[in-house]
Amino acid sequence: MKLEKVVIANRGEIALRVLRACRQLGLKTVAVHSTADRDLMHVKLADESICIGPAAAKDSYLNIPTIIAAAEATGASAIHPGYGFLSENADFAEMVEKSGFVFIGPTADTIRLMGDKVSAKKAMQRAGVPCVPGSEGALGDNAEENRALANKIGYPIIIKAAGGGGGRGMRVVYKDEELDDAIALTRREADMFFNNPAVYMEKFLENPRHIEFQVLSDSHGNAVYLGERDCSMQRRNQKVLEEAPAPFITEEQRRSIGERCAKACVDIGYRGAGTFEFLYENGEFYFIEMNTRVQVEHPVTEMITGIDIVREMICVAAGDPLSIRQEDIKIKGHAFECRINAEDPRTFLPSPGAITTLHVPGGPGVRWDSHIYQTYKVPPHYDSLVGKLIVHDDNRDLAIARTLEALDELVIEGIKTNIPLHKELLVDPVEIRGGASIHYLEEKLEKEKDLNLG
Repeated sequence: MKLEKVVIANRGEIALRVLRACRQLGLKTVAVHSTADRDLMHVKLADESICIGPAAAKDSYLNIPTIIAAAEATGASAIHPGYGFLSENADFAEMVEKSGFVFIGPTADTIRLMGDKVSAKKAMQRAGVPCVPGSEGALGDNAEENRALANKIGYPIIIKAAGGGGGRGMRVVYKDEELDDAIALTRREADMFFNNPAVYMEKFLENPRHIEFQVLSDSHGNAVYLGERDCSMQRRNQKVLEEAPAPFITEEQRRSIGERCAKACVDIGYRGAGTFEFLYENGEFYFIEMNTRVQVEHPVTEMITGIDIVREMICVAAGDPLSIRQEDIKIKGHAFECRINAEDPRTFLPSPGAITTLHVPGGPGVRWDSHIYQTYKVPPHYDSLVGKLIVHDDNRDLAIARTLEALDELVIEGIKTNIPLHKELLVDPVEIRGGASIHYLEEKLEKEKDLNLG
């Protein structure tokens, strides 16, 4: 391996996760941090650390020149972006490579290709990955043609920003009379948020599940899929509870979609870890986007396959071929991940502050990925995720029981967390049955809110 020292351009649990993988590979680490993050666990454990700016992310974790300067000052050979922040920023990936460092992720060109929803969809169609019926590209200005297309697809349809994400830049349309205004409004929103006014049209699926396939690919023409995850338990487009494998997905479906995803990786020259996200309804998969980075929920896949995804992506970035072949990958048992956030479990308002008591669960099949410790102060400046509880067992029922037991053992005091919400979810009959749609949690919370108000 030609890498010697890695800058970890992130914070929190993913920064600690990357640090551990680097140490296992014998690599030195550099933690870059804001003034608010001096006391983070990975900052204490890294071989070197550099403050790159004030608490505001735009002045620190999103400051590209400062991060690259930190790599230069420490003699690093690579930069790992983690997830969020700059992880899917093609300009950052390009600048890292042009500055003489290895970007631990895909190339800038690949990030651009898959970051634009229109070009991503075209690439997937060429690779044989099933897509949601919709426009072939960005919508034009001919209102008559747009209405004809909407009727051909069949209402309801959704207008989406080509450069969108995070739930912004999209509008559902149910009839012809609403279409022109919806396109115009979404274009303005797309231009404002993403500096790209292009929009496209797709069939709107009313009760789908969110199922994603994990892939790994190298620079030698090798790609594998590691099965799928169900991430349908969401609130405001943010995932809350994830599991792998997805309930009611057959081995034949897994193989069919997985092979197409792996083929697509080879076709587009993908390098590293990535995730193909699908909506799933009435037995059909519809590609929606590819995340060109490691994901928050990658540990559930690690638990059912035994493969270290972060370590593999570092080795691939160094130029090594994948250490595994498709025939080596076996799915064993079932795993859940509970995202533990510093927030009120009912109002979901952030709850920063000092952690006065922390007790972490243990036992077979229980994993706790977190940067927090007793006396650590959760800052108010960033995402509220403080830890991930990942639990594995031989089958789904046992995994639910073990997760509930682990949640009972997990004690975090001094701040509010959403642990009560996870406990409630895992005894919910719909969750126990499996296969809930992406709207289920939002609707459940709305009903509970109405009952409480009543």
